Amino acid sequence: MLHYEIAPELTPAYIQSVWQTLPRHIRPTLFLSAPCPELKCEVTIASETFQYTGSFKFRAAYNLLSSIPQPHIIAASSGNFGQAIAYASKLLGKTCTIVMPNTSAQVKIAAVKAYEGSVDLVDVRQVSRAERVAQLMAQRTDAFQAQAYDDYRVVTGNSTLGQEIFNTTHFDVIVAPIGGGGLSSGIVLARDFLQHTETEIIGAEPLPGNDAARSLQSGRLIRNEQEPATIADGARTVSLGKLNWEILQHGLTDIIEVPDALTSRALLHCFRYLNLKVEPTGALTIGALFADPERFSGKRVCCIVSGGNVDPSVYAQILTTEI
Repeated sequence: MLHYEIAPELTPAYIQSVWQTLPRHIRPTLFLSAPCPELKCEVTIASETFQYTGSFKFRAAYNLLSSIPQPHIIAASSGNFGQAIAYASKLLGKTCTIVMPNTSAQVKIAAVKAYEGSVDLVDVRQVSRAERVAQLMAQRTDAFQAQAYDDYRVVTGNSTLGQEIFNTTHFDVIVAPIGGGGLSSGIVLARDFLQHTETEIIGAEPLPGNDAARSLQSGRLIRNEQEPATIADGARTVSLGKLNWEILQHGLTDIIEVPDALTSRALLHCFRYLNLKVEPTGALTIGALFADPERFSGKRVCCIVSGGNVDPSVYAQILTTEI
């Protein structure tokens, strides 16, 4: 596997150690066959909706927090990472403050509080999440700043999902949602570690926040000017992390840009045909199939549904509008 300059700690020995220890603290993903007559491919869903805290983020959060001595954690999140940090902190006897946009889903804000995390809401048009985290870090010298995606421990925690996927069966393509790149980086890491070089990994990114797609096309890391206004709230990131970019620029075959309308259609598809509640970011990968169906024709495809923490009002609006 490749050596990464930004994270030399990403060694086979470290990956193996995480794969041996983390699974006892997490729930295995749920695999579902997903018949879709309009698509000419065989689709399997790897759903993290039943993971602790309702998304894949718990894999990363527990792996990260179990490796540090600091008693207090400060993190920025649109919701899922914040929930995961809050619950992992509770399990490990730590406390946390989660900086969240004031536009975050109410269900995610409530969940952070339910796990005994402190929520600090910000207007991202006035101050970025990163700026607010820096302010709080200056006030708490005993705190640890948890990165949602740009950390080797986060990527390796997420790679356990890739391990499960590759141990299930052979797929021609794995489609992973992309925001900051923590999950897709973990899938690439697992593929490379297991030497499944024949499997393509394709990213699914919201069209309104397509910095990762533009980065892959140009060969350099590109940032959005501000957090994108997309229904996929878990992908409202300004850019990929630096480590994630180092991994993904060589590890992804392509990134499909998914319009919000197709994300809503994919969410409805999961409701109608799979009896599965997913959040918009989790529906991105199925939206990618709708966006470019010929790309997947005749292939065995695994779509990662990253979480199910959708605000009830948003969910109802999508379902009633589409139905």
